[in-house]
Amino acid sequence: MNGPSADRPTGAGPVAGVAEPVARDVLRICAPNPSPMTLSGTNSYLVGSGSARALIDPGPDDAAHRAALRASLPPGTRIEAILVTHAHRDHSAGAGALAREWGAPVLAFGRCCAGRSPTMAALAAAAGGTGGPAGEGAGTMLGGGEGVDRGFAPDRMLADGEDLAGAGWRLTALHTPGHMGNHLSFEMDGLLFTGDLALAEITTVISPPDGDLVQFLDSCRRLAARGRRRLLPGHGPAVADGRTRLTALAAHREARSGEILAALEARGPATARELAERIYAGLGPGLLPAAARTVLAHLIALAETGAVTANGPPSPTARFAVTRARNAPLAP
Repeated sequence: MNGPSADRPTGAGPVAGVAEPVARDVLRICAPNPSPMTLSGTNSYLVGSGSARALIDPGPDDAAHRAALRASLPPGTRIEAILVTHAHRDHSAGAGALAREWGAPVLAFGRCCAGRSPTMAALAAAAGGTGGPAGEGAGTMLGGGEGVDRGFAPDRMLADGEDLAGAGWRLTALHTPGHMGNHLSFEMDGLLFTGDLALAEITTVISPPDGDLVQFLDSCRRLAARGRRRLLPGHGPAVADGRTRLTALAAHREARSGEILAALEARGPATARELAERIYAGLGPGLLPAAARTVLAHLIALAETGAVTANGPPSPTARFAVTRARNAPLAP
Protein backbone atom coordinates (compact mmCIF):
# COMPACT_ATOMS: atom_id res chain seq x y z
CA MET A 1 0.00 0.00 0.00
CA ASN A 2 1.49 3.31 -1.04
CA GLY A 3 -1.21 5.88 -0.42
CA PRO A 4 -3.31 8.05 -2.70
CA SER A 5 -2.43 8.44 -6.35
CA ALA A 6 -3.86 9.68 -9.65
CA ASP A 7 -7.11 8.82 -11.42
CA ARG A 8 -9.50 9.31 -8.58
CA PRO A 9 -12.52 7.06 -8.05
CA THR A 10 -16.03 7.91 -9.10
CA GLY A 11 -19.21 7.66 -7.06
CA ALA A 12 -19.72 7.23 -3.35
CA GLY A 13 -17.57 4.85 -1.35
CA PRO A 14 -18.89 1.55 0.01
CA VAL A 15 -20.90 1.40 3.22
CA ALA A 16 -20.64 -1.78 5.28
CA GLY A 17 -23.68 -4.03 5.14
CA VAL A 18 -25.55 -1.96 2.54
CA ALA A 19 -26.42 -3.48 -0.85
CA GLU A 20 -25.53 -0.83 -3.43
CA PRO A 21 -26.22 -1.18 -7.16
CA VAL A 22 -22.95 -0.23 -8.88
CA ALA A 23 -23.70 -1.46 -12.42
CA ARG A 24 -26.46 -3.25 -14.25
CA ASP A 25 -27.13 -6.57 -12.48
CA VAL A 26 -24.35 -5.93 -9.93
CA LEU A 27 -24.80 -5.27 -6.21
CA ARG A 28 -21.85 -4.34 -3.99
CA ILE A 29 -21.94 -5.31 -0.32
CA CYS A 30 -19.02 -4.12 1.80
CA ALA A 31 -17.88 -6.30 4.70
CA PRO A 32 -17.49 -4.79 8.19
CA ASN A 33 -13.68 -5.15 8.24
CA PRO A 34 -12.31 -1.61 7.79
CA SER A 35 -8.59 -0.99 8.29
CA PRO A 36 -5.74 0.99 6.72
CA MET A 37 -5.15 -2.04 4.49
CA THR A 38 -8.77 -2.80 3.55
CA LEU A 39 -10.08 0.81 3.46
CA SER A 40 -13.83 0.73 4.23
CA GLY A 41 -13.79 -3.08 4.05
CA THR A 42 -13.78 -5.88 1.51
CA ASN A 43 -16.23 -5.57 -1.35
CA SER A 44 -18.38 -8.58 -2.23
CA TYR A 45 -20.37 -8.46 -5.47
CA LEU A 46 -23.63 -10.26 -6.27
CA VAL A 47 -23.91 -10.61 -10.03
CA GLY A 48 -26.86 -11.63 -12.18
CA SER A 49 -30.51 -11.05 -12.96
CA GLY A 50 -32.09 -14.49 -12.88
CA SER A 51 -33.14 -16.95 -10.20
CA ALA A 52 -29.55 -17.41 -8.98
CA ARG A 53 -26.54 -15.13 -8.58
CA ALA A 54 -22.78 -15.42 -8.71
CA LEU A 55 -20.90 -14.05 -5.70
CA ILE A 56 -17.49 -12.52 -6.39
CA ASP A 57 -15.33 -12.51 -3.24
CA PRO A 58 -17.20 -13.84 -0.20
CA GLY A 59 -15.05 -11.68 2.09
CA PRO A 60 -13.97 -12.55 5.64
CA ASP A 61 -15.50 -15.29 7.76
CA ASP A 62 -18.01 -12.98 9.39
CA ALA A 63 -21.59 -13.84 10.34
CA ALA A 64 -22.80 -10.25 9.97
CA HIS A 65 -21.45 -10.10 6.42
CA ARG A 66 -23.10 -13.41 5.53
CA ALA A 67 -26.38 -12.05 6.88
CA ALA A 68 -25.98 -8.89 4.76
CA LEU A 69 -25.33 -10.99 1.66
CA ARG A 70 -28.39 -13.10 2.40
CA ALA A 71 -30.57 -10.04 2.90
CA SER A 72 -29.30 -8.53 -0.38
CA LEU A 73 -30.63 -11.37 -2.51
CA PRO A 74 -34.00 -10.70 -4.14
CA PRO A 75 -36.78 -12.96 -2.82
CA GLY A 76 -36.64 -16.42 -4.31
CA THR A 77 -33.03 -16.15 -5.53
CA ARG A 78 -29.95 -17.95 -4.32
CA ILE A 79 -26.16 -17.98 -4.69
CA GLU A 80 -25.14 -20.62 -7.23
CA ALA A 81 -21.39 -19.95 -7.56
CA ILE A 82 -18.75 -18.39 -5.29
CA LEU A 83 -15.86 -16.85 -7.20
CA VAL A 84 -12.70 -15.89 -5.30
CA THR A 85 -10.21 -13.40 -6.73
CA HIS A 86 -7.35 -14.56 -4.48
CA ALA A 87 -6.55 -16.41 -1.28
CA HIS A 88 -6.16 -13.58 1.21
CA ARG A 89 -8.37 -14.10 4.24
CA ASP A 90 -10.24 -10.83 3.84
CA HIS A 91 -11.43 -12.09 0.43
CA SER A 92 -11.60 -15.88 0.75
CA ALA A 93 -12.16 -16.91 4.37
CA GLY A 94 -15.95 -16.61 4.13
CA ALA A 95 -16.16 -19.04 1.22
CA GLY A 96 -16.54 -22.22 3.25
CA ALA A 97 -19.53 -21.16 5.34
CA LEU A 98 -21.31 -19.65 2.33
CA ALA A 99 -20.67 -22.76 0.24
CA ARG A 100 -22.26 -24.89 2.94
CA GLU A 101 -25.19 -22.52 3.34
CA TRP A 102 -26.05 -22.33 -0.37
CA GLY A 103 -24.64 -25.59 -1.70
CA ALA A 104 -22.59 -23.51 -4.15
CA PRO A 105 -19.16 -24.48 -5.50
CA VAL A 106 -16.11 -22.32 -4.75
CA LEU A 107 -14.22 -21.39 -7.92
CA ALA A 108 -10.73 -19.88 -8.05
CA PHE A 109 -7.42 -20.14 -9.88
CA GLY A 110 -6.04 -22.48 -7.23
CA ARG A 111 -4.67 -22.72 -3.72
CA CYS A 112 -2.68 -19.94 -2.12
CA CYS A 113 0.62 -20.67 -3.88
CA ALA A 114 -0.81 -21.39 -7.33
CA GLY A 115 0.45 -19.11 -10.09
CA ARG A 116 3.73 -18.10 -8.48
CA SER A 117 6.39 -17.17 -10.99
CA PRO A 118 9.44 -19.44 -11.20
CA THR A 119 11.48 -16.66 -9.58
CA MET A 120 9.21 -16.43 -6.55
CA ALA A 121 8.83 -20.20 -6.23
CA ALA A 122 12.61 -20.56 -6.24
CA LEU A 123 13.08 -17.76 -3.72
CA ALA A 124 10.52 -19.27 -1.37
CA ALA A 125 12.14 -22.69 -1.59
CA ALA A 126 15.65 -21.30 -1.10
CA ALA A 127 14.50 -19.25 1.88
CA GLY A 128 13.25 -22.31 3.70
CA GLY A 129 9.70 -22.80 2.51
CA THR A 130 8.02 -25.76 4.11
CA GLY A 131 6.69 -27.18 0.88
CA GLY A 132 3.47 -28.57 2.27
CA PRO A 133 0.71 -30.02 0.12
CA ALA A 134 0.78 -27.02 -2.19
CA GLY A 135 4.10 -25.41 -1.38
CA GLU A 136 2.48 -22.97 1.05
CA GLY A 137 5.60 -22.18 3.04
CA ALA A 138 6.82 -18.67 2.36
CA GLY A 139 10.18 -19.24 3.99
CA THR A 140 11.53 -17.72 7.15
CA MET A 141 14.28 -15.67 5.48
CA LEU A 142 12.18 -14.14 2.71
CA GLY A 143 9.17 -13.49 4.94
CA GLY A 144 5.81 -12.59 3.46
CA GLY A 145 2.56 -14.46 3.83
CA GLU A 146 0.58 -11.57 5.31
CA GLY A 147 -3.07 -12.50 5.47
CA VAL A 148 -2.67 -15.61 3.32
CA ASP A 149 -5.53 -18.12 3.61
CA ARG A 150 -3.32 -21.23 3.71
CA GLY A 151 -6.26 -23.60 4.07
CA PHE A 152 -8.10 -22.26 1.04
CA ALA A 153 -8.97 -25.00 -1.47
CA PRO A 154 -11.45 -24.28 -4.28
CA ASP A 155 -13.91 -26.91 -5.43
CA ARG A 156 -12.86 -26.20 -9.00
CA MET A 157 -9.88 -24.41 -10.47
CA LEU A 158 -10.48 -21.87 -13.21
CA ALA A 159 -8.27 -21.47 -16.26
CA ASP A 160 -7.17 -18.15 -17.68
CA GLY A 161 -9.77 -17.01 -20.21
CA GLU A 162 -12.41 -19.48 -19.03
CA ASP A 163 -16.01 -18.40 -19.58
CA LEU A 164 -18.52 -18.92 -16.77
CA ALA A 165 -22.29 -18.63 -17.00
CA GLY A 166 -25.32 -19.15 -14.83
CA ALA A 167 -28.89 -17.98 -14.38
CA GLY A 168 -28.71 -14.47 -15.80
CA TRP A 169 -24.96 -13.88 -15.58
CA ARG A 170 -21.86 -14.50 -17.68
CA LEU A 171 -18.24 -13.79 -16.72
CA THR A 172 -14.75 -14.46 -18.06
CA ALA A 173 -11.94 -15.36 -15.65
CA LEU A 174 -8.60 -13.66 -16.29
CA HIS A 175 -5.42 -14.72 -14.50
CA THR A 176 -3.88 -11.48 -13.20
CA PRO A 177 -1.05 -12.33 -10.80
CA GLY A 178 1.06 -9.67 -9.14
CA HIS A 179 -0.60 -8.91 -5.82
CA MET A 180 -0.79 -12.69 -5.42
CA GLY A 181 0.07 -15.54 -7.77
CA ASN A 182 -3.43 -17.06 -7.76
CA HIS A 183 -5.15 -13.73 -8.40
CA LEU A 184 -8.05 -13.64 -10.86
CA SER A 185 -9.97 -10.73 -12.30
CA PHE A 186 -13.40 -11.21 -13.85
CA GLU A 187 -14.77 -9.44 -16.92
CA MET A 188 -18.44 -8.80 -17.70
CA ASP A 189 -20.09 -6.38 -20.15
CA GLY A 190 -17.50 -3.61 -19.98
CA LEU A 191 -16.74 -4.23 -16.30
CA LEU A 192 -13.60 -5.61 -14.67
CA PHE A 193 -13.80 -7.00 -11.14
CA THR A 194 -10.15 -6.47 -10.19
CA GLY A 195 -9.87 -7.77 -6.63
CA ASP A 196 -6.71 -6.30 -5.13
CA LEU A 197 -4.79 -5.89 -8.39
CA ALA A 198 -6.13 -2.39 -9.09
CA LEU A 199 -7.75 -0.24 -6.42
CA ALA A 200 -9.19 3.24 -6.77
CA GLU A 201 -7.60 5.16 -3.92
CA ILE A 202 -4.34 3.40 -3.12
CA THR A 203 -1.73 1.18 -4.72
CA THR A 204 -1.81 -2.42 -3.63
CA VAL A 205 0.81 -4.15 -1.50
CA ILE A 206 3.16 -6.48 -3.38
CA SER A 207 4.79 -8.77 -0.83
CA PRO A 208 7.17 -11.52 -2.07
CA PRO A 209 6.94 -14.43 -2.59
CA ASP A 210 3.15 -14.10 -2.91
CA GLY A 211 3.45 -10.75 -4.68
CA ASP A 212 5.58 -10.31 -7.78
CA LEU A 213 6.24 -6.90 -9.31
CA VAL A 214 6.99 -8.20 -12.81
CA GLN A 215 3.73 -10.14 -12.81
CA PHE A 216 1.90 -7.09 -11.46
CA LEU A 217 3.13 -4.90 -14.32
CA ASP A 218 2.23 -7.55 -16.89
CA SER A 219 -1.29 -7.91 -15.42
CA CYS A 220 -1.93 -4.16 -15.36
CA ARG A 221 -0.83 -3.81 -18.96
CA ARG A 222 -2.91 -6.80 -20.01
CA LEU A 223 -6.10 -5.42 -18.49
CA ALA A 224 -5.40 -1.91 -19.79
CA ALA A 225 -5.15 -3.36 -23.30
CA ARG A 226 -8.75 -4.58 -23.00
CA GLY A 227 -9.96 -1.00 -23.41
CA ARG A 228 -11.95 1.44 -21.35
CA ARG A 229 -13.45 -0.90 -18.82
CA ARG A 230 -15.00 0.26 -15.55
CA LEU A 231 -13.18 -1.21 -12.56
CA LEU A 232 -15.00 -2.72 -9.59
CA PRO A 233 -12.19 -3.38 -7.09
CA GLY A 234 -11.97 -5.46 -3.93
CA HIS A 235 -11.80 -2.36 -1.72
CA GLY A 236 -13.09 1.17 -2.11
CA PRO A 237 -15.18 2.74 -4.87
CA ALA A 238 -15.34 2.03 -8.58
CA VAL A 239 -13.07 3.59 -11.21
CA ALA A 240 -14.79 4.86 -14.36
CA ASP A 241 -11.76 4.82 -16.67
CA GLY A 242 -10.01 1.57 -15.93
CA ARG A 243 -7.50 1.81 -18.75
CA THR A 244 -6.17 5.14 -17.48
CA ARG A 245 -6.00 3.86 -13.91
CA LEU A 246 -4.21 0.65 -14.86
CA THR A 247 -1.72 2.52 -17.02
CA ALA A 248 -1.08 4.95 -14.17
CA LEU A 249 -0.50 2.08 -11.72
CA ALA A 250 2.14 0.55 -13.99
CA ALA A 251 3.81 3.94 -14.51
CA HIS A 252 3.77 4.56 -10.75
CA ARG A 253 5.63 1.29 -10.15
CA GLU A 254 8.20 2.12 -12.83
CA ALA A 255 8.74 5.52 -11.22
CA ARG A 256 9.08 3.91 -7.78
CA SER A 257 11.85 1.67 -9.11
CA GLY A 258 13.61 4.79 -10.32
CA GLU A 259 13.32 6.32 -6.85
CA ILE A 260 14.80 3.19 -5.28
CA LEU A 261 17.75 3.21 -7.65
CA ALA A 262 18.31 6.91 -7.06
CA ALA A 263 18.26 6.39 -3.29
CA LEU A 264 20.81 3.59 -3.55
CA GLU A 265 23.04 5.72 -5.74
CA ALA A 266 22.82 8.69 -3.39
CA ARG A 267 23.44 6.94 -0.07
CA GLY A 268 24.85 3.53 -0.86
CA PRO A 269 23.70 -0.01 -0.05
CA ALA A 270 20.57 -0.41 2.03
CA THR A 271 17.92 -2.88 3.14
CA ALA A 272 14.34 -2.74 1.93
CA ARG A 273 13.26 -1.27 5.29
CA GLU A 274 15.92 1.45 5.16
CA LEU A 275 14.86 2.37 1.63
CA ALA A 276 11.19 2.46 2.63
CA GLU A 277 11.99 4.85 5.47
CA ARG A 278 13.81 7.15 3.02
CA ILE A 279 11.28 7.02 0.19
CA TYR A 280 8.03 6.96 2.16
CA ALA A 281 8.86 9.90 4.39
CA GLY A 282 5.98 10.66 6.75
CA LEU A 283 4.27 7.29 6.33
CA GLY A 284 2.68 6.08 9.55
CA PRO A 285 4.59 3.37 11.44
CA GLY A 286 1.68 0.96 11.02
CA LEU A 287 2.01 1.07 7.23
CA LEU A 288 5.81 1.06 7.01
CA PRO A 289 6.17 -2.76 7.12
CA ALA A 290 3.87 -3.09 4.09
CA ALA A 291 5.86 -0.39 2.28
CA ALA A 292 9.09 -2.25 3.05
CA ARG A 293 7.63 -5.46 1.60
CA THR A 294 6.74 -3.65 -1.61
CA VAL A 295 10.23 -2.12 -1.81
CA LEU A 296 11.60 -5.65 -1.48
CA ALA A 297 9.44 -6.68 -4.45
CA HIS A 298 10.97 -3.83 -6.47
CA LEU A 299 14.50 -4.86 -5.43
CA ILE A 300 13.91 -8.48 -6.44
CA ALA A 301 12.65 -7.35 -9.85
CA LEU A 302 15.61 -5.02 -10.27
CA ALA A 303 17.98 -7.82 -9.29
CA GLU A 304 16.46 -9.98 -12.04
CA THR A 305 17.45 -7.36 -14.61
CA GLY A 306 20.93 -6.91 -13.16
CA ALA A 307 20.26 -3.33 -12.03
CA VAL A 308 21.00 -4.17 -8.38
CA THR A 309 22.84 -6.87 -6.47
CA ALA A 310 22.48 -8.09 -2.89
CA ASN A 311 25.01 -9.32 -0.35
CA GLY A 312 23.21 -12.66 -0.21
CA PRO A 313 19.85 -14.13 -1.16
CA PRO A 314 17.07 -11.52 -1.44
CA SER A 315 15.49 -11.04 1.98
CA PRO A 316 14.33 -8.26 4.30
CA THR A 317 17.80 -8.12 5.87
CA ALA A 318 19.83 -8.24 2.64
CA ARG A 319 21.65 -5.07 1.61
CA PHE A 320 21.18 -4.05 -2.00
CA ALA A 321 23.47 -1.93 -4.13
CA VAL A 322 23.30 -0.47 -7.64
CA THR A 323 25.33 -2.18 -10.35
CA ARG A 324 26.67 -0.72 -13.57
CA ALA A 325 23.56 -2.05 -15.32
CA ARG A 326 21.65 0.84 -13.76
CA ASN A 327 19.49 1.50 -16.82
CA ALA A 328 18.38 -2.08 -17.43
CA PRO A 329 14.62 -2.31 -18.07
CA LEU A 330 12.50 -3.48 -15.18
CA ALA A 331 10.46 -5.92 -17.26
CA PRO A 332 10.20 -6.97 -20.89
